[in-house]
Amino acid sequence: MPKEFSRIDRIGDQIQRELAQMIQRDIKDPRLGMVTINAVKVSRDMGYADIYVSLLTTEDLTEDSPQVQDSLAVLRKASGFLRGQLGRAMKLRMVPHLRFHFDSLPGKSRRIDSLIDEAVGRKPAVDRSDDTESEG
Repeated sequence: MPKEFSRIDRIGDQIQRELAQMIQRDIKDPRLGMVTINAVKVSRDMGYADIYVSLLTTEDLTEDSPQVQDSLAVLRKASGFLRGQLGRAMKLRMVPHLRFHFDSLPGKSRRIDSLIDEAVGRKPAVDRSDDTESEG
């Protein structure tokens, strides 16, 4: 019977929690927007950790947006510092190299949601008015 979470998954979860705090607390660059870490995928040999981030804004952003490019540049420049801080915080013998990527999934999901609303409307999937009349 397999384990629920492998060691790599647990390390990825801990890296996600620690990085979220470090980015908020330690990086003071004004070019860095409100960054959310959506996922961390650690390679099997723990050589690399791919960190997927999104930015909290009211507009839909793509990988090519200047705001996204600036934030990714700041994070990539600070990756050595963040890696050192992770090593001290997590007490790992080998800390993976951090690779930051923009996660466009939240924008795509908002777009799909708006398309569904446009096609179907905002009515509920199940009409509850029939259920209340039959109960009484």
